[in-house]
Formats: sequence, C-alpha cells, structure tokens
Amino acid sequence: MPAVTVPDITVLPRIPAPDATATERPVRSVTTAPSGFEGEGFPVRRAFQGVDMRDLDPFLHMDQMGEVEYAPGEPKGTSWHPHRGFETVTYIIDGTFEHQDSHGGGGEITNGDTQWMTAGSGLLHIERPPEGLVVSGGLFHGLQLWVNLPRADKWLEPKYQDLRGSASTLLTTPDGGALLRLIAGDIAGDTAGHTGPGSTHTPMAMLHATVSPGAQLRLPWRRDFNALVYVLSGTGTVGPLGHPVKTGQLAVFGPGDTITVAADRVQESRLAGLDVVVLGGQPIREPVAWAGPFVMNTRAEVMQAFEDYQKGKLGVVPATYVPHGR
Repeated sequence: MPAVTVPDITVLPRIPAPDATATERPVRSVTTAPSGFEGEGFPVRRAFQGVDMRDLDPFLHMDQMGEVEYAPGEPKGTSWHPHRGFETVTYIIDGTFEHQDSHGGGGEITNGDTQWMTAGSGLLHIERPPEGLVVSGGLFHGLQLWVNLPRADKWLEPKYQDLRGSASTLLTTPDGGALLRLIAGDIAGDTAGHTGPGSTHTPMAMLHATVSPGAQLRLPWRRDFNALVYVLSGTGTVGPLGHPVKTGQLAVFGPGDTITVAADRVQESRLAGLDVVVLGGQPIREPVAWAGPFVMNTRAEVMQAFEDYQKGKLGVVPATYVPHGR
C-alpha cells in the first residue's frame, strides 16, 4: 500500500496530544461492509451500508475499490453518467484512474492522489483505468466518498480539484507511531495551522492514517463533527474500550473530543500497519431526497434532475473524448 510514504517519519510535524480534560469518543457501532460491483464490474466494499444516515451526515456513500490484482484486460471503470447536488472524492492508494467530465475537469490520479469533484448544479463524468493499465493489468486500490452539499450549495457551478499526493499534509503522532496524510480539513487543537489541500463546502476533515504495529493514534477531534473510522487493511482496536476492527469495517463514534485507534502488534507480513481513513464533518441536518446519481432535498428536485439529464441540460460528452480501443 504505497499511497504517500516518507523515509523518516520522525521529522514530520506532530499533532497535538489530546487535552487532559478531553472526553474519549465511545464507539457506537462497528459494521462490516458487504462486497459488490460498481460501474462496468469492478469490485467494491460498500463501507456505509447498514449505517443510519443520521450518523453519517454530511457523508452519503463510500466504496472501497479493490484491493484487487487485475490480470491483463481485466481493469474496469464506469460509463458516462450524471451527478447533481453533492461532491465525489476519489482517492487512489494503488494503481491509476482517469477522470473526465463535461465541465472541463479531468486528469489522471495515481498513488496518493485525490480527485475532488463538486457536481453542484450538475454534470456528466466518467472514471476508468488508463489504457496502459487495461493492457498490463496490475494492482488497484482506492476509495470514493460522496459528500452532501447543503441546500444553499446544491446549485453551485461544478468544480474540479486535482490534489496531488505530494500536496497532502503529512503529520505524525507525538511518539511517531503513525503517519497521517491529511487530505482535507485540519486536526482539532493544532495551533500550527496544518490543513489538507482539499477545499470543502461542507465543514469536514478527511485523513488516511497508517498506524504502526503496536502503536496507538489518539486524535483530537472537533466536538461539532461526527467521527467515522474505516479500516482499509489490517487489524486493531478502536475507542476507549478497545473494540476489535479489521479490513472492511466501519466504526461510528459517539460524542467527545478524541478518537482512539490502535494497531495490533502482529499484522500480515505485507502490511506496514493498520491503515484507516478517518472522516468527520458538521452535520447538515436537512431533508435528503436521493435517487441514483442525484442527491437533493425534495423528490420534486430529484425528478427535475432526471428530466434535465434527459434533455441534455447536465452537459454532453466532450467531443475530445476517445473511448479505449479507438
């Protein structure tokens, strides 16, 4: 799992230790993501399935894509499809993915890169492996997160952010036991002002942490944010009572000031430690009307989105688009 690594973690800035009066967030639930297929048939784990949306708000949906070792000719993506009313965040850990949209956004992301697309008022986009990966096959691993937009922002002009892995803010814990890749937001209590490169409409934080075997991550967290920890790989525990977690499981935390994640001392030999994605955001607390690729506030707005899509109002496939194999 390359993502972004450093030769010497001890030279990185340290996150603050939780205040002595900080309240540990209890674990409210641990769920196991079921497996499925997305797009043209690439394997995913549905990270949020079975979790109450009120616990996820402002997040809507997250797929762990892979981890899969493709044979030549096997890599798959999605066809052109529309979105309106939310943002998609695609983070690639291993492998390469291409994005293109009808609003002029696009690019290729690889180990540790992120594509942040604000669908806003609506667009069409496509995600797929590049031709070279299709031909050669290879390792592919990443995730895609959907972040809701508040009513006032659902009609924003679409926007695309190309976030290179090298731009992620790299931090470590006071004892140097974990590598934190801050993609968006900040760490509560960090007076140095470290922030991730992602620009968000909904106040939130997103980071990818690798916790060394036997180490513990105690992460100060904003009290007004919810708190989610998803295990990308490895085994460990979460919360003050040490609830066990493993690959493909999501922990939802209750209220408090501190998130605790610990890695088991023994991990699979191929793993550097326990890899988790930590998410938190300020709940929007607005009605959600959701059907397929559209997330709005009312059913009438969703039906309007389908009508606008059918009329071509969400954009057209760019003339410069060349499908693989042509």
